[in-house]
Amino acid sequence: MQTGIIKIEGIKSQEDADKVLQALNTVWGVLNAEVNVSNQEAVISFDEKAAAKQDFEAAVIDTGFGVIQ
Repeated sequence: MQTGIIKIEGIKSQEDADKVLQALNTVWGVLNAEVNVSNQEAVISFDEKAAAKQDFEAAVIDTGFGVIQ
């Protein structure tokens, strides 16, 4: 298991965070994900053999938000 943090641009409400969380939870290999509105980041625990940070970034972008590198 590995943990990663993604900084997300554009999250302004809990509804936005829930949308991102739902997308992250659909990525194969995610064990746990949390999205924090106040610091605009997601913390993801995942199986590194099944998923990579790029997969999570793509899921965030697909929801209409940006990823801060």
